[in-house]
Amino acid sequence: IRFWSNIPFITVPLSRAHGKSFAHRSELKHAKRIVVKLGSAVVTRGDECGLALGRLASIVEQVSMLQNQGREMMIVTSGAVAFGKQRLRHEILLSQSVRQALHSGQSQLKDMAIPVLEARACAAAGQSGLMALYEAMFTQYSICAAQILVTNLDFHDEQKRRNLNGTLHELLRMNIVPIINTNDAVVPPPEPNSDLQGVNVISVKDNDSLAARLAVEMKTDLLIVLSDVEGLFDSPPGSDDAKLIDIFYPGDQQSVTFGTKSRVGMGGMEAKVKAALWALQGGTSVVIANGTHPKISGHVITDIVEGKKVGTFFSEVKPAGPTVEQQAEMARAGGRTLAALQPEQRAEIICRLADLLTDQREEILLANKKDLEEAENKGRLALPLLKRLSLSTSKLNSLAIGLRQIAASSQDSVGRVIRRTRIAKDLDLEQVTVPIGVLLVIFESRPDCLPQVSALAIASGNGLLLKGGKEAAHSNQILHHLTQEALSIHGVRDAVQLVNTREEVEDLCRLDKLIDLIIPRGSSQLVRNIQKAAKGIPVMGHSEGICHVYVDMDASVEKVTRIIRDSKCEYPAACNALETLLIHRDLLRTPLFDQIIDMLRVEQVKIHAGPKFASYLTFSPSEVKSLRTEYGDLECCIEVVDSVQEAIEHIHKYGSSHTDVIITENEKTAEFFLQHVDSACVFWNASTRFSDGYRFGLGAEVGISTSRIHARGPVGIEGLLTTKWLLRGDNHVVSDFSEHGSMKYLHESLPLPQRNAS
Repeated sequence: IRFWSNIPFITVPLSRAHGKSFAHRSELKHAKRIVVKLGSAVVTRGDECGLALGRLASIVEQVSMLQNQGREMMIVTSGAVAFGKQRLRHEILLSQSVRQALHSGQSQLKDMAIPVLEARACAAAGQSGLMALYEAMFTQYSICAAQILVTNLDFHDEQKRRNLNGTLHELLRMNIVPIINTNDAVVPPPEPNSDLQGVNVISVKDNDSLAARLAVEMKTDLLIVLSDVEGLFDSPPGSDDAKLIDIFYPGDQQSVTFGTKSRVGMGGMEAKVKAALWALQGGTSVVIANGTHPKISGHVITDIVEGKKVGTFFSEVKPAGPTVEQQAEMARAGGRTLAALQPEQRAEIICRLADLLTDQREEILLANKKDLEEAENKGRLALPLLKRLSLSTSKLNSLAIGLRQIAASSQDSVGRVIRRTRIAKDLDLEQVTVPIGVLLVIFESRPDCLPQVSALAIASGNGLLLKGGKEAAHSNQILHHLTQEALSIHGVRDAVQLVNTREEVEDLCRLDKLIDLIIPRGSSQLVRNIQKAAKGIPVMGHSEGICHVYVDMDASVEKVTRIIRDSKCEYPAACNALETLLIHRDLLRTPLFDQIIDMLRVEQVKIHAGPKFASYLTFSPSEVKSLRTEYGDLECCIEVVDSVQEAIEHIHKYGSSHTDVIITENEKTAEFFLQHVDSACVFWNASTRFSDGYRFGLGAEVGISTSRIHARGPVGIEGLLTTKWLLRGDNHVVSDFSEHGSMKYLHESLPLPQRNAS
């Protein structure tokens, strides 16, 4: 805790030797000294007369929060001219209205013309008001602000430059936020562009160059330039092919076409880029971002400091491989080529991958051993996750078998006709299956997921982006290499991409123009985070696997313990493992109930008692904290119900619509349960563990979906397809089908073509 003026605030560990800019966004959280440059378009209202008070208040709040973390914040602000223009217009209107009222009467007030106001006069009138506004806002957060007005001469005069430097350092030492602006009341008109010839030469002719000069002079870690565009685009924003540049490197200027400057202000994007590159040369990292967008302006500064993918980040370190955006585009192009292959060719790729899994077994297991050793040494994975991380010969053999199943079942997946209709004479309509597009699959711990998902994407003709956990980095790397080797036999190597850059999952979820479907595979927390972060991209999956087994009063003694043991103990970390055991009240204190409890104790399953179950016992196990718990380990909850109807109601209230089971010999009760339980998978006298794509005969699955749209339950090839409509006509137009037209609708169903028998 630090104290200043008796106000305590939390500090964060921030230390870094200045001289070299940050190489990656993720390092920005270590920035201690930060300059925030507020462009005219950010500070002023849309009518250019007056300030955008809501945006300014939000910016002040973010700066205050970072300042109270122990960072040293400085603001380079525009807005004096706009604020002064508002005040002077008001004064002129007031004086004119008095004169007009005296000489011409009220009727001519509406015809008054406001003269063009000189910018320097506006700046003189607006500076004091702008600073008073900043002071009032920062006071709300117990932070003091100080104003500094500068001109180009202050940087060229060595004594003034030293004085400025000393003043700023003293203010920062006292936990005061300096607010700097060019002294527009006396500044001369901008000179021809003769600067930026070297790292020590930059003239201050707008606030972009001022911010860059100040950042280098003060050895700041980060310069944030806020404007009215999302960042730097490869062509003028608004043009059809304009794409936001995530990371900009020195030397990339040739690939950028600059448009006009913003509606207000001295500079444009070209001036910002020149200033940013100059600051970057001086060792300061730079981000240009949008400070006006209502959905992001409230957290844009803090998001940048946290390393989130916001705006354009300027870096001197170019990554060895493609960016994730480039990978997504490669996956889309590769996926389209993949979809155009013959079914036999796609099947051949999958079979080749299956062969490689067994042929390269030793190399795969060696890479997996490295991952396991690193995870155990760092102690960052719980035992269930370590089990998921582990590969074995038997797992690889099972994977290969599953992949060959996918190859065999995928012969007519893409392009299959599922409906044919004769609309009219010589006008036939078909609905056919097509790939979804580009899939983003995010998975934790389980490297065996990579070949499974890759095979399903190949079979369905989808491009694929894979983001695995760093705990499985070595395993994922070799499995992806083998996948691309298999794809290469038909020239579609780029269709499956492994994201190796430092992309945060939240940033990947924002690529709505590049990704068509996100499939998370991992913990319930991961799935919830992705569902929350995804902006405009559908998410297929389930956040929890709270699976129930209901033991009915007519259950078979021989079946009960076998099914419960398999459901809970065979693989307790799986999402389809039993978590809550519901027992009919009439079975309490019977030999069957005792057998269930004894079996769970032998298997070392920790039992938690539900409220009703606990009420029946004198000495009960620990009462469950929540009936909506996914344990993922050798633990389960036992609860008592009075009937099958109450069991169903309990499942609907506390379950996750994943997999639920009834054990009974009463067929009528079983059918009632099967028809009324609203879950993705509902079983009778079978283990919950059968809820799996491989066991369903799908070959493998990309996950289990509990959503109600498109795909539900274990999702195999069919769940990765959508449809399109093909209409074949011969000079048909809608007007021919009007009341007085020559044609009539037939809407006849036509037989479907025969499916491939294989």
